[in-house]
Amino acid sequence: MFTTQEKQQLEQRNLTLEEVKSQIEIFKEGLPFMAVENAATVGNGILQLSKAQLSGYADRYDKEIDNGLKPIKFIPASGAATRMFKALFEFVESGEVNKDVEQLLANIDHFAFGQELKKAVKTEDAIEVVKQLIEKEGMNYGQLPKGLLTFHKYNDKTRTPFEEHMVEGMNYCKQSNGDVDLHFTVSPDHQPLFEQLLEKLKAQYGEDDLNFNVSFSIQESSTDTIAVTPENEPFKKDGKLLFRPGGHGALIENLNKIHADLIFIKNIDNVVPDYRKEKFTTEYKKALAGLLLTIQKDLYRFQEIINQRHYSAIKSSELAEMVNFIQDKLKVKLPNDVYYWEKNELVPFLKMYINRPIRVCGMVRNEGEPGGGPYWVKQPDGSIGLQIVEASQINLGDEAQKALMQEATHFNPVDLVCATRNYQNKKFDLNRFIDPKTAFISEKTQNGKPLKALERPGLWNGAMAFWSTIFVEVPQETFAPVKTVNDLLRPEHQPAK
Repeated sequence: MFTTQEKQQLEQRNLTLEEVKSQIEIFKEGLPFMAVENAATVGNGILQLSKAQLSGYADRYDKEIDNGLKPIKFIPASGAATRMFKALFEFVESGEVNKDVEQLLANIDHFAFGQELKKAVKTEDAIEVVKQLIEKEGMNYGQLPKGLLTFHKYNDKTRTPFEEHMVEGMNYCKQSNGDVDLHFTVSPDHQPLFEQLLEKLKAQYGEDDLNFNVSFSIQESSTDTIAVTPENEPFKKDGKLLFRPGGHGALIENLNKIHADLIFIKNIDNVVPDYRKEKFTTEYKKALAGLLLTIQKDLYRFQEIINQRHYSAIKSSELAEMVNFIQDKLKVKLPNDVYYWEKNELVPFLKMYINRPIRVCGMVRNEGEPGGGPYWVKQPDGSIGLQIVEASQINLGDEAQKALMQEATHFNPVDLVCATRNYQNKKFDLNRFIDPKTAFISEKTQNGKPLKALERPGLWNGAMAFWSTIFVEVPQETFAPVKTVNDLLRPEHQPAK
């Protein structure tokens, strides 16, 4: 199938022939829909913390920080903000004013970048104003990453999402020695710009008891996926195989290289001004972490028992305790007859659930935002567990499945706290917990020619399919994504009144 030259192309990308062949097989065979059993709701898969629990878990986390816990904040921040300005690019190309452009022009003073834009433009011509904002000869917002755009206004100062994440990190990731560790995934083209801004901010926040340790990584070329023709043959451009980025699921490789006691994950554009951080974000972040640490303590005890002893030496009462824990705390519905299994069958089965990384995921009430949600999903081993499922993974042609989707009450805001080490402080290999059948196939074009592209299982979807997963309801106010430029006009991105 592949020529010598094409095999050399794979080697240059650190891709194996077996990997590429398996990707082509996915195109040929297609991908199954998720076997959704039910929507996860409050009281049925989603925890709702009382005020006492919220405070108690947050206190637990603070105490662990005082005892030397080392967390890190992981922020996917690669890619340009082109989609954020899609309507503006369409206006420049066509000359036809659309509602998004009208809203932008009518509210320039309410954008944190408004003053800079007005100073740069000496005309009221709509096209010239928009060009100044998005094109390279102007502010270049259409090509910069979201992390470097001006989002929020503070009296005579402004902040980018990059800076907001640093400040947010101070609020709940500051270690007992003053270190604040953050990791951003960026594109190689933009990394120098992030590094330049970082040096300025370090000087600004350079207090005696504060030390920012900010690292960067890029999405590895080895995570790119091959493109194929509609007939599932390798797509070629200029005589060479065409590869495309594997989506945010490829970042599981970046996450796999992070070494920390806890990892907070949050998207680059989901940030709010300080007055909202204090009121909503910080306590809930700490509480999610405290809940994870509470669960982890029991898991470590079970890991030691089930990994150190021969199955015959494990007491029946200990195995019953593990089964109850997996069902009650880890929210996995095991086969009904599991209590009656022989030890030689039960112990290997339970090991799969005990020896896993953990994630606690915040869930907000769905108020019409697009994206994945929490569901109960049937697994190949017959168990039913919690998963974050995208709409495209549900068979909407099946009326029963469609009805289950419509019963969903919550939405995934990408608000996660993760632990990726076992009871011996050894890191799990996160690649072992990916479900490859949860990848995504999409139809694209290249120079007008149709092709099919493959996205790897999403970072918080199939890439974490076999993690221990806990869903917790968090306030809507903790979720403030910016998908279009006019989202910055929402109250959650405006200064305090």
